Amino acid sequence: MTTGAPLPPARGRSRARTLVPLGLAAWLVLEIWLLTLVADASSSLLVLALLVGAGVLGAAVVKRAGRRAFTTLAETLQRRQEGGAPGPEEKVGGNGMLMLGGLLLMLPGLASDVLGLLLLLPPVRAAAARYGERALDRRMGTVLRQARIHRPDGKVVPGEVIRDTGDPAGPRDSRPPLTS
Repeated sequence: MTTGAPLPPARGRSRARTLVPLGLAAWLVLEIWLLTLVADASSSLLVLALLVGAGVLGAAVVKRAGRRAFTTLAETLQRRQEGGAPGPEEKVGGNGMLMLGGLLLMLPGLASDVLGLLLLLPPVRAAAARYGERALDRRMGTVLRQARIHRPDGKVVPGEVIRDTGDPAGPRDSRPPLTS
């Protein structure tokens, strides 16, 4: 027998835990159906060539985006060590969307190849990055603003995270930067 706080009420299955597996199954059925449709209309060698070509193109895109990300990181760290200001931000959706496009190209299937090719276009990449950032901020904004500190005695202390907006009159962080 234990004493202490009562257990929280059991929660039901979340909507995402139900819909994500169903969505993946539907995606796989769509990919297989498209592959068989194209193979029937042309030849299976053409489908194989499309899949191999898309995989090679996807690998090249991921490699290029990774190199660009590493170069940008190295340049930013070099500027900060020299005491300079950070460089201009990437305006075309960043390397993350390029890597996602490359990964979609590497997946076997025609629908994923089309989505991967669309993400290689800068306007589509920028729009997808904006949408993803807004969706993540909507989902995680409240979670990031509220922090819970779990004390050793089991009590939870609610708190709030306050972002520094760069206001010169506001409080300053007295800790030194991590790169020094």
